[in-house]
Amino acid sequence: MRFKTSLAKDAKHSELVSCVAWTTSEELYSCSDDHTILRWKLLSDETTTLAKLPSDVYATDIHFFPKGLGGKTKQPQADVFVLTSTDGKFLLISKSGRVEKSVDAHRGAVLSGRWSYDGTAMATAGEDGQVKIWSRSGMLRSTLAQTGSPVYSIGWSPDSDQVLFTNGKQLIIKSMQANAKPIQWKAHEGVILKVDWNPVNNLILSGAEDCRYKVWDSYGRQMYSSHPHEYPIVSVSWAPDGQLFAIGSFNTLRLCDKSGWSYALEKPNTGSLFCIAWSGDGTQVAGACGNGHVIFAQVIERRLEWKNFEVVVISRKTIHVRNVTNDAKEKLEFRDRIIKTSIGFDHLVVATSSQCYVYSTKNWNTPMIFDLKEGTVTLIVQAEKHFAIVDSAGIHLYTYEGRLLSSPKFPGMHSETLSAQSLCVSNDTVAVRDKSDEKLVHLFDSATSRQVDNKPLAHKLEIVEIAMDQCGPASDRHLAIVDKNRDLYLSTVRNVGKPPKIVKLGNMISSLAVNDGTNMLAALQDSKLTVWFYPSVAYVDRELLPLTIMVKDASEFGKNPQIVDFLGNHLTIRRADGALVSTGISPYPAMLHDLVNSSRWEDAVRLCRFVKDQALWACLAAMASYAKELNTAEVAYAAIDAADKVQYILYTENIM
Repeated sequence: MRFKTSLAKDAKHSELVSCVAWTTSEELYSCSDDHTILRWKLLSDETTTLAKLPSDVYATDIHFFPKGLGGKTKQPQADVFVLTSTDGKFLLISKSGRVEKSVDAHRGAVLSGRWSYDGTAMATAGEDGQVKIWSRSGMLRSTLAQTGSPVYSIGWSPDSDQVLFTNGKQLIIKSMQANAKPIQWKAHEGVILKVDWNPVNNLILSGAEDCRYKVWDSYGRQMYSSHPHEYPIVSVSWAPDGQLFAIGSFNTLRLCDKSGWSYALEKPNTGSLFCIAWSGDGTQVAGACGNGHVIFAQVIERRLEWKNFEVVVISRKTIHVRNVTNDAKEKLEFRDRIIKTSIGFDHLVVATSSQCYVYSTKNWNTPMIFDLKEGTVTLIVQAEKHFAIVDSAGIHLYTYEGRLLSSPKFPGMHSETLSAQSLCVSNDTVAVRDKSDEKLVHLFDSATSRQVDNKPLAHKLEIVEIAMDQCGPASDRHLAIVDKNRDLYLSTVRNVGKPPKIVKLGNMISSLAVNDGTNMLAALQDSKLTVWFYPSVAYVDRELLPLTIMVKDASEFGKNPQIVDFLGNHLTIRRADGALVSTGISPYPAMLHDLVNSSRWEDAVRLCRFVKDQALWACLAAMASYAKELNTAEVAYAAIDAADKVQYILYTENIM
């Protein structure tokens, strides 16, 4: 993956550009020290002057009111942006360029102004060391903090109830509740210049005069620290979906993965990049350059792999598909800009700015095409029979023939913050973690979008990640849950009026994946790779659980690895430096699953006798007990020397 940068021949601004902001994915506003606000229309390649600021006003920051929050009655509000300036004021300016309100906010320059994600408030930070909270109409609500040094940058928490701000070399997170204790930590060796807090992955990004950028979690724990660059890091910005971020420095633009490692480095001749902004669809960035230019950069060469197919987005409207087994190549052209792609379960799903294309991997010539109501797709999650598309209007389930199945929703659902960790889809069930109460998972029937059991699944702690098995009947569906203590639990999904059965499988889980073809579960657990061959054994015979697990040393994957996918008997793992590593597991558990699913019990016993592996016998014992196949269970328990269980089964058979 890399950036494809473009600069206009001549600079449109005569002085340095201080800040940029997107209104749509095709329209951008830029402010400069030449006191003009320019509007850039990318489709027609036009640049027009929106407004001229007074000669003593120098813009420092610009931020648009969050999209989709205008509401029916207050729609005009959605087209307002806040502009902060060096004369201590902030201006609320409409999209037409009219100044709606001018407010004296700080002594000295106002250095940053940001709307909260829910659009209910705005925060400003000043040279006077103060952080202030304002209503959406520009009335002062409170002074949140008073520090002794200028506050260069601020950011809101995902649920808009905390504000992150800089204080010299420190970062401070302060809650809007008056009596809550702030979280404060030394983050850099130099003055911190820019921060950004992503609402989807809840991670914080900071850049400073020590020439490093760092990634933090919301508790102030360091997730990544870069090597020192040649020059200070003056701008940082998360992509909307939280998968990528961009870093700006002198003549430097860097594209990075959310875990910190760098995809690509561009060295444009721009001077310092004072501000970086991502378009709403996450396909391009704009940068405010010190030499009067505005730089545009497209994200290209996004690469997806699935089994023997490699899919690469090579330009805005073109995808290359390669079958690595026979080197057959396909070139797919699209009418509009490609926003999201996903491949799995023998289908490639491509969302453009107006349509969705569904290709079968067996036939690349005739895709299923249907129109999308909302432009920007933020997430695609696939299952065997259908897939979910997430946009600002909600979650929509489509079959691979392009038919809309259902649109599950619940009150207070924020679809724009959903990620692959908080949304799972199987053939019969959709699971969504609630953002406003992270202890809840809402479960829906795929076909009807009715809530399963009429109430959400409640866990005792906040949930970080969920994953759902894909195989077997709906009544056997299970949900894997990782909570904020990093403990792994398995829960039943269809409980028919009874409370869900939740059992603990493991602890210190850093990454999780469910197999695509069987109900095996893999996790990275405290420098070990653990695979549960039959997780449901926890409900059948708890004593068999340790026998049905494969544990492998994961130190070869380095620090902080992540499981990318678990297909067949292969696991793909991404190391902390971005390298992809493959590892395999025994093919026999998957074969056993297939035999049991088709009720071929004698063949399953034959397979276990051939392999002579205790883990396989233990899996068969649990599967047979669950299916009430007592003869097979008796043989399997005998093979693992569980004499008491064999006796009990014989006793049960005598009664029957």
